[in-house]
Amino acid sequence: PCDSMTTHVTLEDALSNVDLLEELPLPDQQPCIEPPPSSIMYQANFDTNFEDRNAFVTGIARYIEQATVHSSMNEMLEEGHEYAVMLYTWRSCSRAIPQDECWKNNSQHSLFDTNVQILQKNLHKKNKFMVGRRKAIERFCGEVKRLCHAERRKDFVSEAYLLTLGKFINMFAVLDELKNMKCSVKNDHSAYKRAAQFLRKMADPQSIQESQNLSMFLANHNRITQCLHQQLEVIPGYEELLADIVNICVDYYENKMYLTPSEKHMLLKVMGFGLYLMDGNVSNIYKLDAKKRINLSKIDKFFKQLQVVPLFGDMQIELARYIKTSAHYEENKSKWTCTQSSTSPQYNICEQMVQIRDDHIRFISELARYSNSEVVTGSGLDSQKSDEEYRELFDLALRGLQLLSKWSAHVMEVYSWKLVHPTDKFCNKDCPGTAEEYERATRYNYTSEEKFAFVEVIAMIKGLQVLMGRMESVFNQAIRNTIYAALQDFAQCSLREPLRQAVRKKKNVLISVLQAIRKTICDWEAGREPPNDPCLKGEKDPKGGFDIKVPRRAVGPSSTQICGDRLAHIFHSFSSDRLHCRSIDCFIPGLLDQLYAFSPPPLTVCTCCGPKVIKITVMPMFYALRNTEALQQCCDLSQLWFREFFLELTMGRRIQFPIEMSMPWILTDHILETKEPSMMEYVLYPLDLYNDSGYYALTKFKKQFLYDEIEAEVNLCFDQFVYKLADQIFAYYKAMAGRFLIDVNELPNSDTVTISPNTNTFKMISSNVYIELLGRSIDLNRLITQRISAAMYKSLDQSISRFESEDLTSIVELEWLLEINRLTHRLLCKHLTLDSFDAMFREANHNVSAPYGRITLHVFWELNFDFLPNYCYNGSTNRFVRTAIPFTQEPQRDKPANVQPYYLYGSKPLNIAYSHIYSSYRNFVGPPHFKTVCRLLGYQGIAVVMEELLKIVKSLLQGTILQYVKTLIEVMPKICRLPRHEYGSPGILEFFHHQLKDIIEYAELKTDVFQSLREVGNAILFCLLIEQALSQEEVCDLLHAAPFQNILPRVYIKEGERLEVRMKRLEAKYAPLHLVPLIERLGTAQQIAIAREGDLLTKERLCCGLSMFEVILTRIRSYLQDAVWRGPPPTNGVMHVDECVEFHRLWSAMQFVYCIPVGTNEFTAEGCVQSKKLWGLGVFFLLVSLTFFFFFIPSGVQSSPLKKMADRIRKYQILNNEIFAILNKYMKSVESDSSTVEHVRCFQPPIHQSLATTC
Repeated sequence: PCDSMTTHVTLEDALSNVDLLEELPLPDQQPCIEPPPSSIMYQANFDTNFEDRNAFVTGIARYIEQATVHSSMNEMLEEGHEYAVMLYTWRSCSRAIPQDECWKNNSQHSLFDTNVQILQKNLHKKNKFMVGRRKAIERFCGEVKRLCHAERRKDFVSEAYLLTLGKFINMFAVLDELKNMKCSVKNDHSAYKRAAQFLRKMADPQSIQESQNLSMFLANHNRITQCLHQQLEVIPGYEELLADIVNICVDYYENKMYLTPSEKHMLLKVMGFGLYLMDGNVSNIYKLDAKKRINLSKIDKFFKQLQVVPLFGDMQIELARYIKTSAHYEENKSKWTCTQSSTSPQYNICEQMVQIRDDHIRFISELARYSNSEVVTGSGLDSQKSDEEYRELFDLALRGLQLLSKWSAHVMEVYSWKLVHPTDKFCNKDCPGTAEEYERATRYNYTSEEKFAFVEVIAMIKGLQVLMGRMESVFNQAIRNTIYAALQDFAQCSLREPLRQAVRKKKNVLISVLQAIRKTICDWEAGREPPNDPCLKGEKDPKGGFDIKVPRRAVGPSSTQICGDRLAHIFHSFSSDRLHCRSIDCFIPGLLDQLYAFSPPPLTVCTCCGPKVIKITVMPMFYALRNTEALQQCCDLSQLWFREFFLELTMGRRIQFPIEMSMPWILTDHILETKEPSMMEYVLYPLDLYNDSGYYALTKFKKQFLYDEIEAEVNLCFDQFVYKLADQIFAYYKAMAGRFLIDVNELPNSDTVTISPNTNTFKMISSNVYIELLGRSIDLNRLITQRISAAMYKSLDQSISRFESEDLTSIVELEWLLEINRLTHRLLCKHLTLDSFDAMFREANHNVSAPYGRITLHVFWELNFDFLPNYCYNGSTNRFVRTAIPFTQEPQRDKPANVQPYYLYGSKPLNIAYSHIYSSYRNFVGPPHFKTVCRLLGYQGIAVVMEELLKIVKSLLQGTILQYVKTLIEVMPKICRLPRHEYGSPGILEFFHHQLKDIIEYAELKTDVFQSLREVGNAILFCLLIEQALSQEEVCDLLHAAPFQNILPRVYIKEGERLEVRMKRLEAKYAPLHLVPLIERLGTAQQIAIAREGDLLTKERLCCGLSMFEVILTRIRSYLQDAVWRGPPPTNGVMHVDECVEFHRLWSAMQFVYCIPVGTNEFTAEGCVQSKKLWGLGVFFLLVSLTFFFFFIPSGVQSSPLKKMADRIRKYQILNNEIFAILNKYMKSVESDSSTVEHVRCFQPPIHQSLATTC
């Protein structure tokens, strides 16, 4: 049965399917902690601005005429926006031109000619602005005059038309404030006028008159407002139309029938400026309020809640200013509460965060439910949904846009409030008295909590924008399907009953209106209206009903179809007195409810302007069709960067403000400086404000120089951002590594050593491979990797530099610093692609191509200049300690550079803790130091140090020491016989004092001679202890390698068990760990060769038993070739008995001097050189193959000096025995290797001369 279901695939098809896998897009694991990318933006523009109005030839001519007027007014609004951009972005040219006194008299003509050439280019812009302003006022007043006509007032004025007039009012308010603010425009024109008059280029009367008009226009403040007010007051009933405009704005604002923040603020500005225009000599707004024509208390409430709104860019306006400057304010001041000085809770963003977070979580949860099914699984991209499902998605998209608009508006309102109310040194102690105005408004005007709230809200806005952007295709399809279905159901089905009643009652005008609606909107399934529809004949439907199949398509209506102007006029026809029909009126509310039953309703019935006027709002529908553009506008926070108004206030002192005053960088830097863990994941979101500003500068302002300034600031800020972020990531992981390697009990205060951000925060940031900034795709991971690699190199370099600035005892601290860096590198490599630690260490150690590095050089440097001459060995503690009296000057060492704490152990508390730990390793050099030297230097470094030490020993033996030995041999007594025992201890002591008088009094014996011998002894002891430490390290390595070489320890066996059986069982158990057979079975030929060589090297090292110290001693023996070390051959052919011509005689004399007790204020020899001199002498003595016994060990002495000397002789006899035992251990093996045959010759024992005469 399975064979019938098997699908046969040819080889070619299978290969082609595999090739297709390469084109499969695989989403990376990059976390979503950044705004949406915007390298390339595509937005479909569905706003035709009524260009399709002539296509609906079946419509009523009056509606087409209204659409034409509406279209021309929209074009004039766009022109007004261009004037506003020109004024706002105007940069003064005259300030850059040298003043007259800077030029000589003969150069003034050239100066003015240059001025005219530069400034004349902008003259036509100002003239065009003046003419355009006049035309706009005339057009606006002409429309007001037409609509205020007595007959026209009886007719209906559409809501869309009133809103367009309101936009004109807003445009006049903005342009007038911009003209007042831009002094640079006036200054440039004055400079041009002076230069042109000097050159006599304005000789004709027309040019002079135009220049005079322009000068007056620019010089007079509030010129636009004054002209508008004057022309409006001569229009009878203008206040009634303005009242309708204000009322519609109040209604829109109260019912939140706006979408973007700019529309919200526009409604408020139109209310305030409209009231100002209405209150004058002709009309009184307070009388209109008394007549219930307007509601001032409601407007006062709005202005109280939102006192400051953005005007244009970084310009703000206090809404109460419109009220205060109105004509009848003073006598009605008590009616207003918004004009009183108080702060609205609306500007306390911290208090609003609870509600914002709640709304965000609730909406994100709902959005995720749809996103998982529509985008992630892909189930809803191509599948057809029901009308209810499309409507739910439509509601979701609209609510998302409204939330984004609400949050963006809140951010801009708080920002506007701060710009209008800058701080000072009395309100903020961190604010200096010399701070600039803009600096007081931005840098010092926000608390830490407010900055964090700003960052969090911006992150919510940008994060939700990303999520909604991912569902853009799903939302667009749902929006078009929903609107199409609503319009078609309304036009094809819901209008059938009103049409049937109109036909039955022969209402021809109503029939034409309804037919115009259907022909404008309807999209019939068969391509035309069903001719057999009973409603067309005024008949009832048959009993089975008349089936009309309404198609379902993802096609949205045009602006002409959905414009409120057209729909409002259509429904106005229903309520007019001429077409009044009770049976038809009853259908209107039901039709509206049926057409737009979803929330918030695109069509809203309102009767605030009269009981017979139905106004319909289609703004949400209009923005829903432009979902992509609406999403961008609702999330636009570009105005947080623009600062042209405050630049104008500097009067040319500032070309641009530094980044410390820029809001995007202020928020970003605050996160980095405070290192707040909960905010660190939002650190990329404030940078998107630069994307918004750059997009706005290019698409709205259309000014390249603004974009260039934004780009320049981004380049600077992003370098700072990467620098600080990389340092924080490195410091975090460095502190973590330092904390891992320290015992908490060792910390002086464990509460202070904390690691603030959680691990996932930096993991998400460093995992962001690409981020989008100003259209550029930036590999943030690579940049962070570069910075952290540099920080790692610097940390290693600082560790080695710290060692180079101290003595040899700090090598233990160096090892731990390197271990912390190694662990830091391992932690960072989980998220970043760094070079290997060994490669970094070799580069920092300057050991890439050289056979030795900085550590090896400094170890030898310290050995040569500090350790050998200034340390002495304590045989009891097996340590080297510094002598009390130094014979050489302290070597000069370079001080390490002052760096941040994270370049050492990770943080200040960790630095203190580790310094406390390593203080116990100071002031001595012992086994821990020698083990560290072995681990850090390795075989190659140790070989270099040993070779150099042998060179030092050779130079001492064949140079300084040899010369002293030859000199001391000369001053030794030629004959020194053993005294008879009858002399007693005091006599013998005095005898040797007399015999060795010249040696004892030799001035350089206790200084230079003993010091040189100490250096040789230190070098020999260092080599011995290094070999012992190296042997321990090798044993540890061998024990670690034993399980992988099938070397198992002997096991405990019980009675009756056989050892061979147990061992074979263990070998079989641990056979999988045996490396060489495993590699031979699974590895490549190269891997097999490497495994065998490594195994062989380890076994050879285990079995050979090589001794480095034997080689050292052999090399030192080769340096003792001079005849003075052995002396002349004995005359008796056996040995010298009484002659003092051999080195062991000199060594005995030096031992005698060494054991002489010192006086009260004198230093003992061990206080200066201690046992190193004995090691040097002992090695020399043993290397020349001589035997030595102490010649003088008194017993039973009572004299104090003699007793002290006897004690010293016994102590050094023990020490000599220890030295000879160690040296004999190594020298016997050397001698046994060199001579295998023993030659023995017997001699008669010598007889003392005194005894020989008596015999």
